[in-house]
Amino acid sequence: MNNLFRNYPKIFVLLSIFFAAPYAKAQEQFKGLENLFTVPKGYVVGYTKTPPVIDGDVNDPVWQQAKWSDDFVDIEGDLKPKPPLQTNIKMLWGDSSLYIAARIMEPNVWAYLKHRDDIVFMDNDVEMFINPNNSMHQYYEIECNAINTIFDLYLNKAYRNGGNPMSAWNTPGMQSAVKVQGTVNDPSDKDQGWTMEMVIPFRALGLSNRFQQPKDGTTWRINFSRVEWDTKVVNGKYEKLKGENGRNLPEHNWSWSPQGLIAMHCPERWGYLQFTKGEAGDKTFTLPYAEKQKEYLWLVYYRQKEWQKKNKVYAATLDELGVDSKITIDTGKNTLQLEATPHQFMALITDTTNNITWTINQEGLVTILKKDPNE
Repeated sequence: MNNLFRNYPKIFVLLSIFFAAPYAKAQEQFKGLENLFTVPKGYVVGYTKTPPVIDGDVNDPVWQQAKWSDDFVDIEGDLKPKPPLQTNIKMLWGDSSLYIAARIMEPNVWAYLKHRDDIVFMDNDVEMFINPNNSMHQYYEIECNAINTIFDLYLNKAYRNGGNPMSAWNTPGMQSAVKVQGTVNDPSDKDQGWTMEMVIPFRALGLSNRFQQPKDGTTWRINFSRVEWDTKVVNGKYEKLKGENGRNLPEHNWSWSPQGLIAMHCPERWGYLQFTKGEAGDKTFTLPYAEKQKEYLWLVYYRQKEWQKKNKVYAATLDELGVDSKITIDTGKNTLQLEATPHQFMALITDTTNNITWTINQEGLVTILKKDPNE
């Protein structure tokens, strides 16, 4: 027998080891953070010339152009069981606005908060989080309960980075409506749930008129969540269940794209909204190459926060963090760099072919730098 074929099993094993070793080493960098690096979901939103009527009825013919999302899952993803109640969203866009519909299955529909900017998540609610510039800074949160009470705010950056919520901000020109499939605040019957429609003008999502009109191919970061409280009926009214300490039991948090942890204010974990000028149809979202690059920036960010918590300063080198400087993404070769002082840092990833650099700093701000090819 030819020696090549006789030794084929050994060669196969050696080749397997050769190719698997770099992959295993790359994966080792993410050890302990796997729940923060699952691929976020994506939604391709189709264009409509005819806006839906905002009345809470999600059965308008206009809405037949859009597909319902996957069912919401637990905010921690596969770390927790699937929610027992179904939640879905769908979206469309027009020349001036984003249109959102939500379907919330609920046998006991209740809501008691009635005033604008009440802390709506203290009722059962549905929430949306939008970051149009994909920088992880300057984003918006809007909450709605089953009687159409709205709480909305603007954040300059995430709470974990010292963000200051502007709860006095009200979404300019936004309209919303709710329709209950049953009777709200009536424990004597079983309901089907409630539906919500909302229109958000694009101009509302830019302070001081600083906004970019989406166009075909534009990608935003977006996520949706649902808060669900465990209740019992007392004197004809829903009351939250309490623990032995007399405090409300923790709420359930379900989201469209799983966050991987119990925190919606981690915008890097939100899903993707990609605009298409035509009907969405069977189009599926494909994760852009740049977003794959940014995963390594977030790896540095998380490792730096771990290092700072332990050592009270930031690490000075990638080696200290256990992160490689040479990264292969698909077939693209990338260089990862770290610039740091004890109290701040910037990580940079550069594709060696197009020479475009993405950066992240200690506040979780993601920006793009275009290097001069002649430098």
